[in-house]
Amino acid sequence: MDSPLAFIRWFSELGIADVPLVGGKNASLGEMVRELGSNGVRVPNGFAVTAAAYKATLDRANAWEGLRRALDGLDPADVQDLARRAAQARAIVYGALLPLELEEGILQAWRKLREEYGDGLTVAVRSSATAEDLPTASFAGQHETYLNIGGEASLLDSIRRCFASLFMDRAIVYRIEHGFDHFKVYLSVGVMKMVRSDLACSGVTFTLDTETGFRDVILVTGAYGLGENVVQGTVDTDEFYVFKPTLRDGRRTVLRRSLGGKEMRMVYAAAGGRETTRNMPTGPEERARFCLDDAGVLELAEAALRIEEHYGARAGHPVPMDIEWAKDGIDGRLYIVQARPETVASRRSGTELDEYVLDARGRLLASGRAVGSKLATGRARVIADVSQLDQFQPGEILVAETTMPDWGTVMKTAAGVVTNRGGRTCHAAIVAREIGVPALVGCAHATEAIRTGDEVTVSCAEGSVGHVYAGRVPFRKITTDLAALPMPRTHLMVNIGNPDIAFQTRFLPNDGVGLARMEFIVAEHIRIHPMALVHPEQVQDAAVRAEIGRLTRDYPSPADYFVRELSEGVGTIAAAFHPKPVIVRMSDFKTNEYASLVGGSFFEPVEANPMLGFRGAARYAHPAYAEGFALECRAMKRVREEMGLSNLRLMIPFCRRVKEAEDVLRMMAQHGLERGKDGLEIFVMCEIPNNVIQIDAFARLFDGFSIGSNDLTQLVLGVDRDSEIVAFDFDERDPGVLEMLRQAIEGARRNGRHVGICGQAPSDYPEVARYVVEQGIDSISLNPDSVVATVRNLVEVERGLGIAPRPSGAGG
Repeated sequence: MDSPLAFIRWFSELGIADVPLVGGKNASLGEMVRELGSNGVRVPNGFAVTAAAYKATLDRANAWEGLRRALDGLDPADVQDLARRAAQARAIVYGALLPLELEEGILQAWRKLREEYGDGLTVAVRSSATAEDLPTASFAGQHETYLNIGGEASLLDSIRRCFASLFMDRAIVYRIEHGFDHFKVYLSVGVMKMVRSDLACSGVTFTLDTETGFRDVILVTGAYGLGENVVQGTVDTDEFYVFKPTLRDGRRTVLRRSLGGKEMRMVYAAAGGRETTRNMPTGPEERARFCLDDAGVLELAEAALRIEEHYGARAGHPVPMDIEWAKDGIDGRLYIVQARPETVASRRSGTELDEYVLDARGRLLASGRAVGSKLATGRARVIADVSQLDQFQPGEILVAETTMPDWGTVMKTAAGVVTNRGGRTCHAAIVAREIGVPALVGCAHATEAIRTGDEVTVSCAEGSVGHVYAGRVPFRKITTDLAALPMPRTHLMVNIGNPDIAFQTRFLPNDGVGLARMEFIVAEHIRIHPMALVHPEQVQDAAVRAEIGRLTRDYPSPADYFVRELSEGVGTIAAAFHPKPVIVRMSDFKTNEYASLVGGSFFEPVEANPMLGFRGAARYAHPAYAEGFALECRAMKRVREEMGLSNLRLMIPFCRRVKEAEDVLRMMAQHGLERGKDGLEIFVMCEIPNNVIQIDAFARLFDGFSIGSNDLTQLVLGVDRDSEIVAFDFDERDPGVLEMLRQAIEGARRNGRHVGICGQAPSDYPEVARYVVEQGIDSISLNPDSVVATVRNLVEVERGLGIAPRPSGAGG
């Protein structure tokens, strides 16, 4: 008979090399306790029941032959037969009694753990397979976990149930698909002190962006209560991003955040019942708040960075990590309860670019969080219950309240997935990423809006928010081998306004951002007029004041809401392209556009032609908007200084006169944005004929020019570009417009100033792109959908001028 402790290993005795002994999960916990515990990575104490204990249990029970008969000839595509055989295998394992010396060893370790934590100790009992948390196969969610286990009998029973969970339907299929022998994978069990996150919150941290594979960010997701809801994806989580390069430099700021629904929380069940946990609804006040404060997010991000760097150093190459965390509601501390290599986004190739483009729009049926960036069409199949899974046909769109791990076999035949509930760590999202199909999660009412048999289009190609459209909407897939794509000598930059697409856009060949439009962030994320935030008392409508109060209630002041939202939106774009330059244009709303914002009608005049009215630089020093401009400056100062994104450059739009430029620059300096200080460069839009005529004077004030071909064409030709009646006369290729472009480029070069073009013309007309290159322009900034085509065009233009291209991928 073996010693009672022969099958027990404390976490402090384990390291990552012990996967064959205790499985991936337990080996990783031991590695963190032993190597990172003194470096700010806090792990609850516990012990592992070794994989040898599992083998000894089945050896003593002579269970192997029965297991082989149960699984012999299994066809994983036959869902009903799979369920029957898997249940038979689990019954065999669960029926195998634990050897007496194993029981004694478990109970000795349990009693020692109770001495450390007190008589009220409860534990998490977690499966840890020997083929688990590998770089190519995580086995995440395949085996069972039991929470809030107290008492010796419950502990022993939970360990037997974990052993049996090696033969869950999903685990059997996963092993077959990944080529693992059922009888060469053993199961260890981890017994860990419960973190009382039922009284606080828990979640998952990734050391990369799971949708795009962007590795310079840490993504923290979280919700109230025990972590199973987050891991299984039954709640829509809060999300936070932290930028690694600036975090390493000591800039402790959250890059961006989004509020999740957090519809329910898992808590302890009442003592004495069969169930140890239960779900309860989350109150509206809690749902409206983030589950973690910034200090907590940053503590988790720093721990994640240490874990990633440690595992990367061991492996000799970067190892993006998938890390589970929990906050204890009693001691207020944050704990790491699991860490494993991330196995999907980190394996994407960065050399091949697939772009999906909708050629039309259908009637909108549902919206949710987009998983991936693909598009799919097909017939919908609404699954209300697991018993309906056998009706699902390959190539259909799966629509459900949520998905469960045992649905994996069916999901892998779906063209797309749509769920009412879940965040980006939910089961549906994980499987969709793994198999490469588009998924929308957290759609709320998709199962009501979509019916079985409906032809639908699932679009994840429009940013972080995805859509389900009625009908088969036509779309195109464009694949580009970036490794074989030479870059022109002229710098190619991108125009962008939506932070949601910044991470995916940064993979395009580019030299930075030539135009980041502030207006999108204000209109879509802030939604309130800046002056209504400075002077809410001047808003005469009670309903509008109430809406302002609702949106800003969690901030020290309404103005702080504007500053944080704008700085996080702009900061996300600056981080995505870091360290390349990102040129952000200060606000350029027209009065009719400003008036459409919440509270805007109380601060904006009515103009007959807003395009030529109170816009751009004219607003910044004017008493009617100066306080709003001060908020913009505060936000940009925060991006550069607090967030540490010094690649941010600023640009002034629609600056009519030199005196106006001097006034604006003086104001910016008063608000902490002094040109030249800490390397700050300030550009000006060259979009008014006077900018060209007086380019020498403007060049003395600014570091560079960006030609806005839309407004310049309007003012050279005298055509209101908002008027459909005279639209036929609006043409950037007109000889007069081209002459203005020539003079602007020549004047900037004469003064040693950077000159680029960010208007629509180079995107729409290859001949305009050719013309400005011939004139010697420094950069062309394009809409993302025209970058690849323009790269090819400009390479040929430059070859015609005797200019050799840069090496392939040089701009990416």
